[in-house]
Amino acid sequence: MQVIKRLLHVLLLVCPSLLFAQSTLLPQGYKHQQLMDRIEIRFRDSALSMQQTKPFDRKGWVEALEGIDPAAPLSKVDAFNIESALMNNQEWVTGSKEGFASKHPFLKTFYKTRSDLLMVDVKDFFLSINPMFNFQVAKESGTDETLYINSRGARGRGLIAKKIGFDFYLSENQEKDPWYVRRFQQQFNAVPGGGYYKTFKTTGYDYFDARGSLFVNATKYINIQFGYDKNFIGNGYRSLFLSDFSNNYLFLKLNTRIWKLNYQNLFMELTPSQSTSFRTDQLLDKKYAAMHHLSYQPTRWLNVGLFESVIFGRRNRFDFTYLIPVIFLRSIEQQNGSADNANIGFDAKANVAKHFQFYTQVLFDEFKLSEMKSSRGWWGNKYSFQLGGKYIDAFGIPNLDLQGEFNTIRPFTYSHGDSLVDYSHYNQPLAHPMGANLKEVIGIVRYQPLPRLQVQGKLIAWQQGLDSAGIDFGSNILRPYTERPSDYGWQTLEGRRATGVNASLYVGYEVLENLFIDGMLQIRNYKAVGDASLNRNTTMFSLGLRMNMYRREFDY
Repeated sequence: MQVIKRLLHVLLLVCPSLLFAQSTLLPQGYKHQQLMDRIEIRFRDSALSMQQTKPFDRKGWVEALEGIDPAAPLSKVDAFNIESALMNNQEWVTGSKEGFASKHPFLKTFYKTRSDLLMVDVKDFFLSINPMFNFQVAKESGTDETLYINSRGARGRGLIAKKIGFDFYLSENQEKDPWYVRRFQQQFNAVPGGGYYKTFKTTGYDYFDARGSLFVNATKYINIQFGYDKNFIGNGYRSLFLSDFSNNYLFLKLNTRIWKLNYQNLFMELTPSQSTSFRTDQLLDKKYAAMHHLSYQPTRWLNVGLFESVIFGRRNRFDFTYLIPVIFLRSIEQQNGSADNANIGFDAKANVAKHFQFYTQVLFDEFKLSEMKSSRGWWGNKYSFQLGGKYIDAFGIPNLDLQGEFNTIRPFTYSHGDSLVDYSHYNQPLAHPMGANLKEVIGIVRYQPLPRLQVQGKLIAWQQGLDSAGIDFGSNILRPYTERPSDYGWQTLEGRRATGVNASLYVGYEVLENLFIDGMLQIRNYKAVGDASLNRNTTMFSLGLRMNMYRREFDY
Protein backbone atom coordinates (compact mmCIF):
# COMPACT_ATOMS: atom_id res chain seq x y z
CA MET A 1 0.00 0.00 0.00
CA GLN A 2 2.05 2.87 -1.34
CA VAL A 3 0.18 5.68 0.38
CA ILE A 4 0.55 4.06 3.80
CA LYS A 5 4.26 3.44 3.21
CA ARG A 6 4.79 7.04 2.11
CA LEU A 7 2.85 8.44 5.06
CA LEU A 8 4.87 6.34 7.50
CA HIS A 9 8.10 7.48 5.80
CA VAL A 10 7.11 11.12 6.19
CA LEU A 11 6.23 10.63 9.86
CA LEU A 12 9.56 8.98 10.56
CA LEU A 13 11.44 11.79 8.82
CA VAL A 14 9.54 14.55 10.55
CA CYS A 15 9.57 13.10 14.05
CA PRO A 16 12.93 11.39 14.71
CA SER A 17 13.81 13.73 17.55
CA LEU A 18 10.43 13.31 19.21
CA LEU A 19 10.51 9.53 19.71
CA PHE A 20 9.49 8.39 23.18
CA ALA A 21 9.42 4.98 24.85
CA GLN A 22 7.81 2.57 22.42
CA SER A 23 6.01 -0.69 23.17
CA THR A 24 5.09 -3.67 21.07
CA LEU A 25 1.58 -5.11 21.41
CA LEU A 26 0.17 -8.24 23.00
CA PRO A 27 -0.53 -11.07 20.52
CA GLN A 28 -3.85 -12.36 19.24
CA GLY A 29 -5.33 -14.91 21.63
CA TYR A 30 -3.18 -13.57 24.49
CA LYS A 31 -3.28 -16.14 27.30
CA HIS A 32 -3.73 -13.51 30.01
CA GLN A 33 -6.70 -11.79 28.38
CA GLN A 34 -9.01 -13.07 31.10
CA LEU A 35 -6.65 -11.70 33.75
CA MET A 36 -6.77 -8.32 32.03
CA ASP A 37 -10.58 -8.36 32.09
CA ARG A 38 -10.59 -9.34 35.76
CA ILE A 39 -8.22 -6.55 36.79
CA GLU A 40 -10.14 -3.94 34.80
CA ILE A 41 -13.44 -4.96 36.43
CA ARG A 42 -12.15 -5.42 39.97
CA PHE A 43 -9.92 -2.37 40.21
CA ARG A 44 -11.82 -0.24 37.66
CA ASP A 45 -8.51 0.52 35.97
CA SER A 46 -9.17 3.42 33.60
CA ALA A 47 -6.13 2.60 31.42
CA LEU A 48 -7.29 -0.97 30.87
CA SER A 49 -10.75 0.37 30.02
CA MET A 50 -9.17 1.42 26.70
CA GLN A 51 -8.39 -2.21 25.84
CA GLN A 52 -11.39 -2.51 23.50
CA THR A 53 -8.99 -1.52 20.71
CA LYS A 54 -7.02 -4.74 20.65
CA PRO A 55 -4.22 -5.72 20.68
CA PHE A 56 -3.26 -3.78 23.82
CA ASP A 57 0.26 -2.43 24.39
CA ARG A 58 2.68 -4.33 26.62
CA LYS A 59 3.99 -1.24 28.39
CA GLY A 60 0.53 -0.14 29.50
CA TRP A 61 -0.28 -3.68 30.61
CA VAL A 62 2.80 -3.90 32.82
CA GLU A 63 2.10 -0.46 34.30
CA ALA A 64 -1.39 -1.64 35.22
CA LEU A 65 -0.03 -4.79 36.86
CA GLU A 66 2.65 -2.93 38.80
CA GLY A 67 0.07 -0.34 39.86
CA ILE A 68 -2.00 -2.87 41.80
CA ASP A 69 -2.01 -2.07 45.50
CA PRO A 70 0.33 -4.57 47.23
CA ALA A 71 -2.18 -4.73 50.09
CA ALA A 72 -5.01 -5.77 47.77
CA PRO A 73 -6.12 -9.35 48.54
CA LEU A 74 -5.44 -11.65 45.59
CA SER A 75 -6.26 -15.28 45.07
CA LYS A 76 -3.39 -17.72 44.62
CA VAL A 77 -4.38 -18.10 40.97
CA ASP A 78 -4.44 -14.33 40.32
CA ALA A 79 -1.02 -13.91 41.96
CA PHE A 80 0.35 -16.70 39.78
CA ASN A 81 -1.14 -15.17 36.63
CA ILE A 82 0.20 -11.71 37.45
CA GLU A 83 3.73 -13.07 37.90
CA SER A 84 3.40 -14.96 34.61
CA ALA A 85 2.13 -11.86 32.80
CA LEU A 86 5.04 -9.78 34.10
CA MET A 87 7.52 -12.47 33.11
CA ASN A 88 6.14 -12.57 29.55
CA ASN A 89 6.48 -8.79 29.25
CA GLN A 90 9.62 -8.26 31.31
CA GLU A 91 11.16 -5.63 29.03
CA TRP A 92 8.85 -3.15 30.81
CA VAL A 93 9.09 -4.52 34.35
CA THR A 94 10.64 -1.99 36.74
CA GLY A 95 10.75 -4.23 39.81
CA SER A 96 12.82 -7.29 40.52
CA LYS A 97 13.14 -9.91 37.76
CA GLU A 98 14.97 -12.53 39.80
CA GLY A 99 11.92 -14.76 40.02
CA PHE A 100 11.80 -15.09 36.22
CA ALA A 101 15.13 -16.93 35.95
CA SER A 102 15.24 -20.60 34.94
CA LYS A 103 16.75 -23.06 37.38
CA HIS A 104 18.35 -25.03 34.56
CA PRO A 105 19.16 -22.89 31.49
CA PHE A 106 20.15 -24.81 28.37
CA LEU A 107 23.80 -24.33 27.30
CA LYS A 108 23.84 -21.20 29.49
CA THR A 109 22.23 -19.31 26.58
CA PHE A 110 18.76 -20.70 26.00
CA TYR A 111 15.88 -20.46 28.44
CA LYS A 112 17.75 -18.26 30.88
CA THR A 113 14.24 -17.13 31.80
CA ARG A 114 11.29 -19.51 32.03
CA SER A 115 9.29 -17.69 29.35
CA ASP A 116 11.77 -17.26 26.48
CA LEU A 117 13.99 -19.54 24.44
CA LEU A 118 16.35 -16.70 23.61
CA MET A 119 16.34 -13.32 25.31
CA VAL A 120 18.73 -10.39 25.04
CA ASP A 121 18.10 -7.64 27.58
CA VAL A 122 20.94 -5.11 27.59
CA LYS A 123 21.20 -1.35 27.46
CA ASP A 124 19.29 0.04 24.46
CA PHE A 125 18.40 -3.40 23.07
CA PHE A 126 15.84 -6.06 23.89
CA LEU A 127 15.13 -9.19 21.85
CA SER A 128 12.92 -12.20 22.52
CA ILE A 129 12.60 -15.19 20.16
CA ASN A 130 10.47 -18.27 20.81
CA PRO A 131 9.49 -21.42 18.95
CA MET A 132 5.83 -22.13 18.24
CA PHE A 133 3.94 -25.32 17.61
CA ASN A 134 0.42 -26.66 17.85
CA PHE A 135 -0.02 -30.41 17.34
CA GLN A 136 -3.61 -31.55 17.66
CA VAL A 137 -5.55 -34.66 16.66
CA ALA A 138 -9.31 -35.04 16.72
CA LYS A 139 -12.06 -37.52 15.90
CA GLU A 140 -15.39 -36.40 14.48
CA SER A 141 -18.52 -38.52 14.64
CA GLY A 142 -19.89 -39.86 11.38
CA THR A 143 -16.50 -40.26 9.70
CA ASP A 144 -13.43 -42.48 9.98
CA GLU A 145 -11.10 -39.59 9.13
CA THR A 146 -8.64 -38.30 11.67
CA LEU A 147 -8.70 -34.52 11.94
CA TYR A 148 -5.54 -32.67 12.85
CA ILE A 149 -3.69 -29.38 13.16
CA ASN A 150 0.05 -29.37 12.53
CA SER A 151 1.54 -25.90 12.99
CA ARG A 152 5.20 -24.95 13.50
CA GLY A 153 6.98 -21.65 13.50
CA ALA A 154 8.64 -18.90 15.47
CA ARG A 155 7.73 -15.55 16.94
CA GLY A 156 9.75 -12.68 18.31
CA ARG A 157 9.73 -9.08 19.44
CA GLY A 158 12.32 -6.44 20.10
CA LEU A 159 13.07 -2.89 21.20
CA ILE A 160 15.83 -0.54 20.13
CA ALA A 161 16.59 2.07 22.80
CA LYS A 162 12.93 1.65 23.82
CA LYS A 163 12.08 4.00 20.97
CA ILE A 164 11.58 1.61 18.05
CA GLY A 165 9.78 -1.68 18.45
CA PHE A 166 9.17 -4.63 16.16
CA ASP A 167 7.56 -8.05 16.24
CA PHE A 168 7.06 -11.00 13.91
CA TYR A 169 5.07 -14.23 13.75
CA LEU A 170 5.78 -16.99 11.20
CA SER A 171 4.03 -20.34 11.02
CA GLU A 172 3.60 -23.17 8.53
CA ASN A 173 0.29 -24.98 8.92
CA GLN A 174 -1.35 -28.15 7.70
CA GLU A 175 -4.79 -28.99 8.98
CA LYS A 176 -7.77 -31.19 8.28
CA ASP A 177 -10.77 -29.40 9.74
CA PRO A 178 -14.27 -30.48 10.79
CA TRP A 179 -16.92 -30.95 8.14
CA TYR A 180 -18.61 -27.58 8.71
CA VAL A 181 -15.29 -25.72 8.38
CA ARG A 182 -14.61 -27.46 5.08
CA ARG A 183 -18.09 -26.45 3.96
CA PHE A 184 -17.21 -22.82 4.77
CA GLN A 185 -14.12 -23.15 2.59
CA GLN A 186 -16.12 -24.64 -0.27
CA GLN A 187 -18.78 -21.93 -0.05
CA PHE A 188 -16.46 -18.93 0.25
CA ASN A 189 -13.16 -20.22 -1.22
CA ALA A 190 -11.36 -19.27 1.99
CA VAL A 191 -9.89 -21.03 5.01
CA PRO A 192 -11.21 -19.23 8.13
CA GLY A 193 -8.58 -16.79 9.37
CA GLY A 194 -6.13 -17.72 6.61
CA GLY A 195 -5.05 -16.32 3.26
CA TYR A 196 -3.68 -18.20 0.28
CA TYR A 197 -3.85 -21.95 0.81
CA LYS A 198 -3.22 -25.21 -1.03
CA THR A 199 -5.08 -28.50 -0.81
CA PHE A 200 -3.30 -30.97 1.44
CA LYS A 201 -4.00 -34.70 1.14
CA THR A 202 -7.37 -34.24 -0.61
CA THR A 203 -9.43 -32.81 2.27
CA GLY A 204 -6.83 -30.82 4.22
CA TYR A 205 -5.30 -27.36 3.81
CA ASP A 206 -1.76 -26.07 3.78
CA TYR A 207 -1.09 -22.37 4.35
CA PHE A 208 1.57 -19.99 5.63
CA ASP A 209 0.79 -17.37 8.29
CA ALA A 210 3.24 -14.46 8.35
CA ARG A 211 2.78 -11.33 10.44
CA GLY A 212 4.98 -8.45 11.46
CA SER A 213 4.91 -4.84 12.66
CA LEU A 214 7.13 -1.84 13.21
CA PHE A 215 6.32 0.53 16.10
CA VAL A 216 7.41 4.13 16.73
CA ASN A 217 6.09 7.08 18.73
CA ALA A 218 5.56 10.45 17.03
CA THR A 219 5.06 12.12 20.41
CA LYS A 220 4.58 11.00 23.98
CA TYR A 221 0.91 10.40 23.28
CA ILE A 222 0.81 9.17 19.66
CA ASN A 223 1.83 5.61 18.81
CA ILE A 224 2.37 4.54 15.18
CA GLN A 225 2.18 0.94 14.02
CA PHE A 226 2.90 -0.15 10.47
CA GLY A 227 2.16 -3.82 10.12
CA TYR A 228 0.69 -6.86 8.48
CA ASP A 229 -1.54 -8.48 11.09
CA LYS A 230 -5.06 -8.36 12.58
CA ASN A 231 -7.00 -5.96 14.81
CA PHE A 232 -10.10 -6.16 17.00
CA ILE A 233 -12.41 -3.41 18.24
CA GLY A 234 -14.83 -4.28 21.01
CA ASN A 235 -15.39 -5.58 24.53
CA GLY A 236 -17.36 -8.70 23.64
CA TYR A 237 -16.63 -12.17 22.42
CA ARG A 238 -17.77 -11.01 18.98
CA SER A 239 -17.16 -7.62 17.45
CA LEU A 240 -19.69 -5.92 15.21
CA PHE A 241 -17.11 -3.25 14.26
CA LEU A 242 -13.91 -5.13 13.41
CA SER A 243 -12.97 -8.68 14.43
CA ASP A 244 -9.83 -10.77 14.02
CA PHE A 245 -11.66 -13.52 12.12
CA SER A 246 -10.41 -12.79 8.59
CA ASN A 247 -6.97 -13.01 7.02
CA ASN A 248 -4.08 -10.67 7.94
CA TYR A 249 -3.85 -7.35 6.09
CA LEU A 250 -1.48 -4.43 5.64
CA PHE A 251 -2.32 -1.41 7.79
CA LEU A 252 -1.10 1.82 9.28
CA LYS A 253 -2.44 2.59 12.75
CA LEU A 254 -2.15 5.82 14.71
CA ASN A 255 -3.25 5.56 18.33
CA THR A 256 -3.53 8.72 20.42
CA ARG A 257 -4.01 8.36 24.18
CA ILE A 258 -4.23 11.55 26.20
CA TRP A 259 -6.28 12.77 29.15
CA LYS A 260 -9.44 10.61 29.23
CA LEU A 261 -9.41 9.96 25.49
CA ASN A 262 -8.14 7.20 23.24
CA TYR A 263 -8.39 7.83 19.50
CA GLN A 264 -7.41 5.24 16.91
CA ASN A 265 -6.98 5.84 13.17
CA LEU A 266 -6.67 2.69 11.10
CA PHE A 267 -5.88 2.68 7.37
CA MET A 268 -6.11 -0.76 5.74
CA GLU A 269 -5.26 -2.43 2.45
CA LEU A 270 -7.68 -5.30 1.82
CA THR A 271 -8.32 -7.91 -0.86
CA PRO A 272 -11.78 -7.72 -2.49
CA SER A 273 -14.00 -10.78 -2.67
CA GLN A 274 -14.09 -12.99 -5.72
CA SER A 275 -16.09 -16.06 -6.70
CA THR A 276 -13.06 -18.29 -7.39
CA SER A 277 -10.12 -19.44 -5.29
CA PHE A 278 -7.17 -17.07 -4.99
CA ARG A 279 -4.08 -18.14 -6.92
CA THR A 280 -0.40 -17.26 -6.80
CA ASP A 281 -0.15 -16.76 -10.56
CA GLN A 282 -2.31 -13.64 -10.56
CA LEU A 283 -1.93 -10.11 -9.25
CA LEU A 284 -4.72 -9.65 -6.73
CA ASP A 285 -6.76 -6.46 -6.79
CA LYS A 286 -6.78 -4.23 -3.73
CA LYS A 287 -9.37 -2.18 -1.93
CA TYR A 288 -8.86 0.25 0.92
CA ALA A 289 -10.54 1.16 4.18
CA ALA A 290 -10.28 3.77 6.90
CA MET A 291 -11.60 3.36 10.44
CA HIS A 292 -11.79 5.71 13.42
CA HIS A 293 -12.59 4.78 17.01
CA LEU A 294 -12.80 7.40 19.77
CA SER A 295 -13.32 6.30 23.36
CA TYR A 296 -13.91 8.56 26.35
CA GLN A 297 -13.52 7.62 30.01
CA PRO A 298 -15.68 10.12 31.94
CA THR A 299 -15.38 8.14 35.20
CA ARG A 300 -13.33 5.19 36.39
CA TRP A 301 -16.27 2.84 35.83
CA LEU A 302 -17.70 4.07 32.52
CA ASN A 303 -16.29 4.10 28.99
CA VAL A 304 -18.15 5.26 25.88
CA GLY A 305 -16.97 5.19 22.28
CA LEU A 306 -17.78 6.25 18.74
CA PHE A 307 -16.82 4.27 15.65
CA GLU A 308 -16.85 5.00 11.94
CA SER A 309 -15.51 3.15 8.93
CA VAL A 310 -15.53 3.42 5.17
CA ILE A 311 -14.61 0.86 2.52
CA PHE A 312 -13.53 2.69 -0.64
CA GLY A 313 -15.45 2.04 -3.85
CA ARG A 314 -12.38 2.37 -6.08
CA ARG A 315 -10.39 -0.63 -7.21
CA ASN A 316 -6.64 -0.34 -6.61
CA ARG A 317 -6.85 3.35 -5.71
CA PHE A 318 -6.59 5.08 -2.36
CA ASP A 319 -8.70 8.19 -1.67
CA PHE A 320 -6.45 10.70 0.07
CA THR A 321 -9.35 12.66 1.56
CA TYR A 322 -9.85 9.83 4.05
CA LEU A 323 -6.37 10.40 5.46
CA ILE A 324 -7.57 13.41 7.47
CA PRO A 325 -7.78 11.93 10.98
CA VAL A 326 -10.20 14.43 12.53
CA ILE A 327 -12.94 14.49 9.92
CA PHE A 328 -16.27 12.69 9.86
CA LEU A 329 -15.82 9.92 7.26
CA ARG A 330 -19.50 9.86 6.30
CA SER A 331 -19.32 13.50 5.20
CA ILE A 332 -16.40 12.73 2.87
CA GLU A 333 -18.22 9.68 1.52
CA GLN A 334 -21.21 11.88 0.64
CA GLN A 335 -19.00 14.50 -1.03
CA ASN A 336 -17.44 11.74 -3.15
CA GLY A 337 -20.85 10.70 -4.45
CA SER A 338 -21.75 8.00 -1.88
CA ALA A 339 -20.05 5.24 -3.85
CA ASP A 340 -18.31 3.94 -0.73
CA ASN A 341 -19.54 1.75 2.12
CA ALA A 342 -19.71 3.92 5.25
CA ASN A 343 -20.70 2.73 8.74
CA ILE A 344 -21.03 4.46 12.07
CA GLY A 345 -21.34 2.93 15.52
CA PHE A 346 -21.51 3.42 19.27
CA ASP A 347 -20.11 1.29 22.08
CA ALA A 348 -20.08 1.51 25.86
CA LYS A 349 -19.15 -0.48 28.93
CA ALA A 350 -19.64 -0.06 32.66
CA ASN A 351 -17.74 -1.80 35.47
CA VAL A 352 -20.05 -2.22 38.45
CA ALA A 353 -19.53 -3.35 42.06
CA LYS A 354 -16.06 -4.74 41.32
CA HIS A 355 -17.63 -7.93 39.95
CA PHE A 356 -19.65 -6.97 36.88
CA GLN A 357 -19.10 -5.45 33.47
CA PHE A 358 -21.90 -4.60 31.06
CA TYR A 359 -21.11 -3.72 27.44
CA THR A 360 -22.86 -2.93 24.18
CA GLN A 361 -22.17 -2.19 20.53
CA VAL A 362 -24.49 -0.70 17.92
CA LEU A 363 -23.50 -0.34 14.27
CA PHE A 364 -25.51 1.45 11.57
CA ASP A 365 -24.71 0.50 8.00
CA GLU A 366 -27.68 2.48 6.73
CA PHE A 367 -30.62 3.91 8.61
CA LYS A 368 -33.66 6.07 7.84
CA LEU A 369 -35.84 7.09 10.80
CA SER A 370 -38.97 7.70 8.68
CA GLU A 371 -38.81 4.14 7.34
CA MET A 372 -38.30 2.81 10.85
CA LYS A 373 -41.39 4.63 12.06
CA SER A 374 -43.44 3.31 9.15
CA SER A 375 -42.86 -0.30 10.32
CA ARG A 376 -42.91 -1.53 6.73
CA GLY A 377 -39.63 -3.48 7.06
CA TRP A 378 -37.56 -1.39 4.67
CA TRP A 379 -34.53 -3.38 3.51
CA GLY A 380 -32.19 -0.38 3.87
CA ASN A 381 -32.47 -0.14 7.65
CA LYS A 382 -29.28 -2.15 8.11
CA TYR A 383 -27.84 -2.32 11.60
CA SER A 384 -26.39 -4.70 14.17
CA PHE A 385 -26.66 -4.73 17.95
CA GLN A 386 -24.74 -6.38 20.78
CA LEU A 387 -25.47 -6.56 24.50
CA GLY A 388 -23.35 -8.50 26.97
CA GLY A 389 -22.10 -8.86 30.49
CA LYS A 390 -19.25 -10.37 32.50
CA TYR A 391 -19.33 -11.57 36.11
CA ILE A 392 -16.00 -12.32 37.81
CA ASP A 393 -15.59 -14.47 40.93
CA ALA A 394 -19.16 -15.52 40.37
CA PHE A 395 -21.21 -16.50 43.45
CA GLY A 396 -18.15 -15.85 45.64
CA ILE A 397 -16.08 -18.59 43.97
CA PRO A 398 -12.55 -17.27 43.20
CA ASN A 399 -11.58 -17.31 39.52
CA LEU A 400 -14.97 -18.50 38.33
CA ASP A 401 -15.95 -16.03 35.59
CA LEU A 402 -19.13 -15.92 33.53
CA GLN A 403 -19.93 -14.10 30.30
CA GLY A 404 -23.17 -13.78 28.39
CA GLU A 405 -23.73 -12.04 25.06
CA PHE A 406 -26.52 -11.42 22.56
CA ASN A 407 -25.93 -10.35 18.96
CA THR A 408 -28.43 -9.54 16.24
CA ILE A 409 -27.68 -8.39 12.69
CA ARG A 410 -30.29 -7.21 10.19
CA PRO A 411 -30.37 -8.60 6.63
CA PHE A 412 -27.92 -6.99 4.15
CA THR A 413 -25.86 -5.35 6.91
CA TYR A 414 -22.18 -5.14 5.83
CA SER A 415 -23.07 -5.84 2.17
CA HIS A 416 -23.12 -3.30 -0.66
CA GLY A 417 -24.42 -2.84 -4.18
CA ASP A 418 -20.87 -3.28 -5.46
CA SER A 419 -19.11 -6.47 -4.33
CA LEU A 420 -15.85 -4.50 -4.28
CA VAL A 421 -17.10 -2.47 -1.31
CA ASP A 422 -18.61 -5.15 0.93
CA TYR A 423 -17.33 -5.41 4.51
CA SER A 424 -14.98 -8.29 3.82
CA HIS A 425 -11.35 -9.22 3.24
CA TYR A 426 -10.08 -12.25 1.34
CA ASN A 427 -13.64 -13.64 1.05
CA GLN A 428 -14.16 -13.47 4.82
CA PRO A 429 -16.25 -11.07 6.94
CA LEU A 430 -14.44 -8.27 8.76
CA ALA A 431 -16.98 -8.35 11.58
CA HIS A 432 -19.18 -11.32 12.60
CA PRO A 433 -17.92 -14.63 11.10
CA MET A 434 -21.43 -15.71 10.04
CA GLY A 435 -22.21 -12.52 8.11
CA ALA A 436 -25.68 -11.09 8.66
CA ASN A 437 -29.41 -11.79 9.05
CA LEU A 438 -28.94 -13.62 12.33
CA LYS A 439 -29.59 -13.71 16.06
CA GLU A 440 -27.05 -15.27 18.40
CA VAL A 441 -26.70 -16.01 22.11
CA ILE A 442 -23.32 -16.86 23.67
CA GLY A 443 -22.64 -18.16 27.16
CA ILE A 444 -19.13 -18.77 28.51
CA VAL A 445 -17.98 -20.19 31.86
CA ARG A 446 -14.26 -19.86 32.65
CA TYR A 447 -12.80 -21.45 35.75
CA GLN A 448 -9.20 -21.67 36.91
CA PRO A 449 -9.27 -23.75 40.11
CA LEU A 450 -5.48 -24.20 40.16
CA PRO A 451 -2.72 -21.93 38.82
CA ARG A 452 -1.91 -24.22 35.88
CA LEU A 453 -5.35 -25.70 35.23
CA GLN A 454 -7.96 -23.96 33.07
CA VAL A 455 -11.50 -25.09 32.31
CA GLN A 456 -13.88 -23.39 29.89
CA GLY A 457 -17.41 -24.25 28.88
CA LYS A 458 -18.96 -22.42 25.95
CA LEU A 459 -22.42 -22.50 24.38
CA ILE A 460 -23.24 -20.65 21.17
CA ALA A 461 -26.80 -20.84 19.84
CA TRP A 462 -28.02 -18.99 16.78
CA GLN A 463 -30.65 -18.67 14.11
CA GLN A 464 -30.00 -17.29 10.64
CA GLY A 465 -32.04 -16.62 7.54
CA LEU A 466 -30.31 -18.18 4.53
CA ASP A 467 -30.68 -17.68 0.82
CA SER A 468 -33.27 -19.88 -0.87
CA ALA A 469 -33.65 -20.94 -4.50
CA GLY A 470 -30.95 -18.48 -5.50
CA ILE A 471 -32.78 -15.54 -3.87
CA ASP A 472 -30.66 -13.20 -1.75
CA PHE A 473 -32.08 -12.89 1.77
CA GLY A 474 -29.19 -10.83 3.10
CA SER A 475 -27.10 -13.34 5.08
CA ASN A 476 -24.16 -13.61 2.67
CA ILE A 477 -22.38 -10.25 2.82
CA LEU A 478 -20.39 -11.08 -0.33
CA ARG A 479 -23.54 -10.89 -2.48
CA PRO A 480 -24.53 -7.41 -3.76
CA TYR A 481 -27.73 -6.21 -2.09
CA THR A 482 -29.07 -5.27 -5.53
CA GLU A 483 -30.01 -8.95 -5.88
CA ARG A 484 -32.70 -8.62 -3.19
CA PRO A 485 -36.21 -9.65 -4.34
CA SER A 486 -38.08 -6.69 -2.77
CA ASP A 487 -37.65 -3.43 -0.84
CA TYR A 488 -40.14 -3.98 1.98
CA GLY A 489 -41.28 -6.66 4.37
CA TRP A 490 -37.83 -7.45 5.74
CA GLN A 491 -37.30 -8.78 9.25
CA THR A 492 -34.27 -10.41 10.83
CA LEU A 493 -34.19 -14.17 10.03
CA GLU A 494 -36.02 -13.62 6.74
CA GLY A 495 -35.47 -16.49 4.29
CA ARG A 496 -34.78 -20.18 4.81
CA ARG A 497 -34.41 -20.63 8.57
CA ALA A 498 -31.28 -22.32 9.94
CA THR A 499 -30.70 -23.17 13.61
CA GLY A 500 -27.38 -24.04 15.17
CA VAL A 501 -25.92 -24.94 18.56
CA ASN A 502 -22.19 -25.19 19.18
CA ALA A 503 -21.25 -26.39 22.68
CA SER A 504 -17.73 -27.12 23.88
CA LEU A 505 -15.84 -28.07 27.03
CA TYR A 506 -12.14 -27.23 27.11
CA VAL A 507 -9.58 -28.34 29.69
CA GLY A 508 -6.01 -27.07 29.50
CA TYR A 509 -3.00 -27.68 31.68
CA GLU A 510 0.14 -25.52 31.47
CA VAL A 511 2.97 -28.03 31.92
CA LEU A 512 5.70 -25.41 31.61
CA GLU A 513 5.51 -21.68 30.90
CA ASN A 514 3.54 -21.28 27.64
CA LEU A 515 3.43 -25.07 27.02
CA PHE A 516 -0.12 -26.45 27.20
CA ILE A 517 -1.82 -29.79 26.97
CA ASP A 518 -5.25 -29.13 25.44
CA GLY A 519 -8.31 -31.34 25.51
CA MET A 520 -11.73 -30.41 24.14
CA LEU A 521 -15.11 -32.02 23.66
CA GLN A 522 -17.35 -30.26 21.14
CA ILE A 523 -20.95 -30.93 20.13
CA ARG A 524 -22.42 -29.06 17.17
CA ASN A 525 -25.98 -29.45 15.89
CA TYR A 526 -27.09 -27.66 12.73
CA LYS A 527 -30.38 -27.78 10.88
CA ALA A 528 -31.45 -25.82 7.81
CA VAL A 529 -35.04 -25.89 6.59
CA GLY A 530 -35.40 -27.22 3.07
CA ASP A 531 -31.87 -28.60 2.64
CA ALA A 532 -31.20 -31.89 4.37
CA SER A 533 -27.62 -31.95 3.02
CA LEU A 534 -26.72 -29.16 5.47
CA ASN A 535 -28.21 -30.86 8.52
CA ARG A 536 -25.55 -32.42 10.67
CA ASN A 537 -25.09 -33.39 14.30
CA THR A 538 -21.42 -33.60 15.17
CA THR A 539 -19.54 -34.75 18.24
CA MET A 540 -15.80 -34.16 18.23
CA PHE A 541 -13.02 -34.82 20.71
CA SER A 542 -9.55 -33.34 20.33
CA LEU A 543 -6.25 -33.62 22.19
CA GLY A 544 -3.16 -31.56 21.56
CA LEU A 545 0.11 -30.04 22.66
CA ARG A 546 0.63 -26.31 22.09
CA MET A 547 3.47 -23.89 22.76
CA ASN A 548 3.50 -20.09 22.32
CA MET A 549 0.45 -20.19 20.01
CA TYR A 550 -3.16 -19.27 20.50
CA ARG A 551 -5.85 -21.93 20.36
CA ARG A 552 -7.47 -22.32 16.96
CA GLU A 553 -11.23 -22.47 17.50
CA PHE A 554 -14.06 -22.88 15.00
CA ASP A 555 -16.80 -21.30 17.08
CA TYR A 556 -19.62 -20.75 14.62
